Amino acid sequence: MSIDTATAAKVAKLARIRVEEDDLPALANEFNTILGFIDQLNEVDVEGVEPMVSVTPMRLKRREDVVTDGDQQDKVLSNAPDAREGFFAVPKVVE
Repeated sequence: MSIDTATAAKVAKLARIRVEEDDLPALANEFNTILGFIDQLNEVDVEGVEPMVSVTPMRLKRREDVVTDGDQQDKVLSNAPDAREGFFAVPKVVE
């Protein structure tokens, strides 16, 4: 697949990127280079290769999943313009 200047202009418009008319051939060339790299990657045989998130094997740190209240009620309510009885106070909007 080859990208021409008209397609490069369309992609730039869809991406909402302003590209001058003189720069369109260079942009089309960059797109073609990227597509060439993708074609090279498609030639690699990945049959039986497990997906991985990193090149070095490591186990993520985990913590016990425990539900808590955060114990920060006073700190959170200190920023409220109006707090009553441990809750945010808001104006009544429904009669």
